[in-house]
Amino acid sequence: MTLNELRPGEKGVVEKLETEGSMRRRLQDIGVISGTELECVGRSPGGDPAAYFIKGAVIALRDEDSRGVHLKANGSLGGGV
Repeated sequence: MTLNELRPGEKGVVEKLETEGSMRRRLQDIGVISGTELECVGRSPGGDPAAYFIKGAVIALRDEDSRGVHLKANGSLGGGV
């Protein structure tokens, strides 16, 4: 499962990053590293970008960028709001 597949209210835990270059560095700088818990808090009306709660901050990411963030298979910690 990848980050862009989370629906609002769902949580996941980062397993690995499959992005390169400056986007990889940016994601790491905001705390998207292995073992980090993330929550999708909402999506724009068109569905892209989505907002995620990461280590105390809400960050908007485009689907293109969030596809490279892989979540643990059992990373879904429960859905619903």
